[in-house]
Amino acid sequence: MSTVHVTTKINAPVEQVWDTVMDPDCLKDWVTIHRWVRDVSSNPLREGSTMKQCLHLRGVSFNVNWKVVDFNAPSHAEWEGQGPAHSQARIRYELRPDGENRTEFEYINDFSPPGGRLGSMASRMIVGAASEREAERSLERLKALVEKKR
Repeated sequence: MSTVHVTTKINAPVEQVWDTVMDPDCLKDWVTIHRWVRDVSSNPLREGSTMKQCLHLRGVSFNVNWKVVDFNAPSHAEWEGQGPAHSQARIRYELRPDGENRTEFEYINDFSPPGGRLGSMASRMIVGAASEREAERSLERLKALVEKKR
């Protein structure tokens, strides 16, 4: 399993950050590897909501079927994703107030590639650094997007 863990501070209230990260229509504006989202079961999202997302990393596009498995607005959301060849991901969003009208946003992605231990080793070597770099870039874009809306 590979884990990407990135945190940023955003100059906006928790509720505003929450509304942005939990809106499937906003994914295109901040997630760098996002290509499209379809079949969103409910908007606004809630526990049990599902959607299909196309992502693109290191020259390869792939689809992930997501389900919101834990939801506590506006501070915590957890997603389970099923990708190609039985790959799996678990993404957590943690939002905490950090002073007046400021939010700490924590993104954690646990990814299990297909192929057991060998697949995990190959994944760390091939996409490990790229995944972390893209997560950092995505959070920079999220910060700019939300702060611009203020």
